[in-house]
Amino acid sequence: MIKKTDFYIDGQWVAPATPHDFDVINPADEQAYAVISLGSSVDVDKAVAAARTAFETYSQTSRDERLALLEKLAEIYSRRSTEMAETISAEMGAPMTLATNAQAAAGLGHLKAFIRSLKEFNFGHALGEHAPTEYISHEPIGVCGLITPWNWPMNQVTLKVIPALAVGCTVVLKPSEIAPMSALLFAEMIDEAGFPPGVFNLVNGDGLSVGEAMSSHRDIDMMSFTGSTRAGIAVSKAAAETVKRVTLELGGKSPNIVFEDVDIAKAVKAGVLHCFNNTGQSCNAPTRMLVQRSIYENAVKTAVEVGENVEVGNPAKEGRHIGPLVSDVHFNKVQGLIQKGIDEGARLVLGGTGRPEGFNQGYFVRPTIFADADNDMTIAREEVFGPVLVMIPFDSEEDAIKIANDTPYGLSAYIQSGSEERTKRVSKRLRAGMVLINGATRPGGSPFGGYKQSGNGREGGTWGLEDFLEVKATSGYA
Repeated sequence: MIKKTDFYIDGQWVAPATPHDFDVINPADEQAYAVISLGSSVDVDKAVAAARTAFETYSQTSRDERLALLEKLAEIYSRRSTEMAETISAEMGAPMTLATNAQAAAGLGHLKAFIRSLKEFNFGHALGEHAPTEYISHEPIGVCGLITPWNWPMNQVTLKVIPALAVGCTVVLKPSEIAPMSALLFAEMIDEAGFPPGVFNLVNGDGLSVGEAMSSHRDIDMMSFTGSTRAGIAVSKAAAETVKRVTLELGGKSPNIVFEDVDIAKAVKAGVLHCFNNTGQSCNAPTRMLVQRSIYENAVKTAVEVGENVEVGNPAKEGRHIGPLVSDVHFNKVQGLIQKGIDEGARLVLGGTGRPEGFNQGYFVRPTIFADADNDMTIAREEVFGPVLVMIPFDSEEDAIKIANDTPYGLSAYIQSGSEERTKRVSKRLRAGMVLINGATRPGGSPFGGYKQSGNGREGGTWGLEDFLEVKATSGYA
């Protein structure tokens, strides 16, 4: 049993004010393999005090000083990337190939992208030729409370911690208590890189204790949260009393529009595999496949054929299989939503409730596809967060746009079409923060975030840096 009950506060590993052991479960075998401690408001107070003190000096460091620390961190992360991948796989169930090539790699990729953005960022400039003595400066906002999820742990930790530290902020991080081990490893890297004491602090805990204490804390200047819309609302409400900045990266129910003028087999295969990637536990997964009616039945048949070949397997092994869901609570939630889809009359064409054949333990689920769904059905409106695809027919371009936008979310949207004019036309009308056309991938430094109940703010690149900065206008600047 791995024991990691200390928190990282003021440059040291310290015991919690009140011990509260919490088991970390391997989702593949449902067995505890590590133990952490859940913190309290007392631990948060210590971490915030350390961050507040450190901010006075760290906020005044030069760009070059901060770049040197980040570059050292990137070197350490690269050296320990295999260890990071193994840690992520054990804590949340990502198969080793995915854990190595995507999960752990995302952290290093974001680190390098933010280093590039920091080198180019303009922290001060004149308002314009018409007002040369009006100086606009961008200054670190202060102490930042960061709450990150379990589904892409290093992706989200680095999207928050790195830009905050890059611009001169200090931070208190609360990773998910379900998958905290990668964040503890990241804290070791921060320590090895030599960041000054108090600049980075980590307190484990749940949302009701540590999350609430951070969100309402008077000495935290900003909260950045990634997770469910429900929890994001709670963070916003708690933060309102102190009028602190809140940025949110929340859920999604992303449409994937497949028009008839496309390579059906290629588009549908890519859509199914993308939806099932990371066992469907991605906020930007294309979980609603909207298919033009003229090719709809062909698309359903293709989707089933692709889905039947998706293997479920042990996350400790390499391969293109998918692993388990993260926890028993989440397993039961997904099972309930699959049953809801059946009860509401969607046509189940693949999968269904229960574990896949051959599995009697672990939070493994059957890759599932529903056809003939109505956009008012629960499975078409709620974020399932599992390998569950919903297929919906449409008749016209206008119909597709209407269905795509008929959701409380607005994170990602996907378009598959052979017409460049159509893809441009449709992309402009989709109410989503990110639109991907014909299998395009997003480069490092592109802004990540959404509209509506998918949140506010943007993570990544220049936009990620700006989230952690205040804007000051100085008049009469010589």
